[in-house]
Amino acid sequence: MNTKPQAAAKSAPLSLDSQLCFALYSTNLAMNKLYRRLLGKLELTYPQYLAMLVLWERDGLTVSELGQRLFLDSATLTPLLKRLQAMELIARTRGKEDERQVLVTLTPKGRALKAKAASVPSAVLCASACTPAQLAATKQQLEALRDSLLKNG
Repeated sequence: MNTKPQAAAKSAPLSLDSQLCFALYSTNLAMNKLYRRLLGKLELTYPQYLAMLVLWERDGLTVSELGQRLFLDSATLTPLLKRLQAMELIARTRGKEDERQVLVTLTPKGRALKAKAASVPSAVLCASACTPAQLAATKQQLEALRDSLLKNG
């Protein structure tokens, strides 16, 4: 079997296999599939899970602080927060000092969900077939790439 045409295609600048964006995209699809399975047990979508992670770290953030942390604008974040509120996992209230600000706080049900979610990171580690050090290095490289793209894009 002749593999020279495949090798040439892989090195061509406009081949699919040479695109960083496709490697990131297809990895993201695989990651989302894994998370969809894991988070189904928690009745959360992946974006909802990310919002809950931020609130489990630091409860009582404003919508804009939460959006900055997740790299989401308010038009994307507001419907997500409305769904979490309908699920009784969070409460949204106007700020006392500045009524333009909306504070997002966990409800008791939202705080209790943290314990149920505790197994998700280890399940992702197991599915990755990587060591914690390998995943930490990959995460660091991806964050540096993201920061460069945001700065220069």
